[in-house]
Amino acid sequence: MKAGYPKIMLLATLALQIQSAAKEERTVQGLERGWHNEVIDFVQYDVPRIAVVLVLAFVLSRIVQFFVNRMLRLADRQVGNSQRASQLRTMAAIIRATSFSIIGFIVLLHVLSVFNINLTPLLASAGVLGVGIGLGAQSIFKDMINGILILLEDQFNVGEVVKIAALTGTVEDMSLRRTNLRDGDGTLHIIPNSQIATVSNLSRDFSIAALNLSVDASADPDRVLSILRSLAAEVRNDPAFKQIIIADPDVPGLDSIKGREVIYPITIRVRANQKDGVLRELRLRIIKAFERQGIPLGTDPANMLIMQHTDPTAPPAQQPLVS
Repeated sequence: MKAGYPKIMLLATLALQIQSAAKEERTVQGLERGWHNEVIDFVQYDVPRIAVVLVLAFVLSRIVQFFVNRMLRLADRQVGNSQRASQLRTMAAIIRATSFSIIGFIVLLHVLSVFNINLTPLLASAGVLGVGIGLGAQSIFKDMINGILILLEDQFNVGEVVKIAALTGTVEDMSLRRTNLRDGDGTLHIIPNSQIATVSNLSRDFSIAALNLSVDASADPDRVLSILRSLAAEVRNDPAFKQIIIADPDVPGLDSIKGREVIYPITIRVRANQKDGVLRELRLRIIKAFERQGIPLGTDPANMLIMQHTDPTAPPAQQPLVS
């Protein structure tokens, strides 16, 4: 009995080892079957959902891009209406940026739901984070609100010349948060929309080409007015400026007298942002005409010099000898 006891213990230990190995094999097989089933379920159900979401997102993005390109083509066709063209380009840029952001956010939410990620804590955390960001970055929301008001009120558009925050230039790009302004020397100014309090639009409707001409008081006023009206009418009827000037020039008469200086104002209504060329041509013609007619231009009284004429009968002053 004692001799057979070790054999019984050995057999029992061997049986336990065989049973444990069998359990481990069944566990590995179970894990393999579980992973296999999960992979099959993912391929059968989840991959098609992701593919459908991505296809829908691609289709929506192509639709948005189609309408954006159509708006840009319509803007290029607005040859005689620059304001309408600027509005179309601005709205195209805003629609493209906003639509792509919304589509990307929706795709992210659907992909996370496919992987069984609970979105409730994520959205709650995003809400709490949003409150913190809102308290710490109020200027960003102010920028966006002001940008929406700029678009709704049509204060300015891309391509127009405006004066914003003491800066003058052409609007190159704008979004709900900032406006890019390019000035005359090529500097690009990026202005947050919340800093835009007053807008001076130099490209809206029409511009006034104003010239205050200074003429010496010795010139006959009727003659000066006749010449100025004739020159302004010549510029008005010039083929190079006939499509730019939209109203007859106005030369009302004498505006003010400052000592020997008489001011004659000239105003011409021209198309928006087209006054510089008209004024250059008008100045050139005035200078040439006044030179031919012998009409002296005025001199600022503050810069007048008192010249003393020498007596021709007086003997010439002797120069001191230099030794």
